[in-house]
Amino acid sequence: MKQFFKNLKEKYPILKIIGNRYVLGILFFLIWMVFLDNYSYFEHRAINKEIDELEINKKFYQEEIKKDCLNIKKMRNPDFIEKYAREKYYMKKDSEDIFIIEYEGEKKENDSQKFFIK
Repeated sequence: MKQFFKNLKEKYPILKIIGNRYVLGILFFLIWMVFLDNYSYFEHRAINKEIDELEINKKFYQEEIKKDCLNIKKMRNPDFIEKYAREKYYMKKDSEDIFIIEYEGEKKENDSQKFFIK
């Protein structure tokens, strides 16, 4: 049997390297760290993807906060409050009629629709 393995090692020199106990130990360690460990490579990739998504969400919400702060500053102006109430909530004066025009197949942009006050 020993002769068989000796002939294999002579025929295929790579088996000499792979058969070394240090190489086997390092290979086992690498396989363990990449696939089996709680902090494996794949876990790190999933966590990094989640971090990237959260950073994108953070940027989005920071921009929304800036927009809201600008709207709050604009709400101090009574003319803007009236315009906002008319566009967003379709409020009108007693002597006015409002006609809302919606185009088929057209998406609403920021909940604003085109309307006329008569």
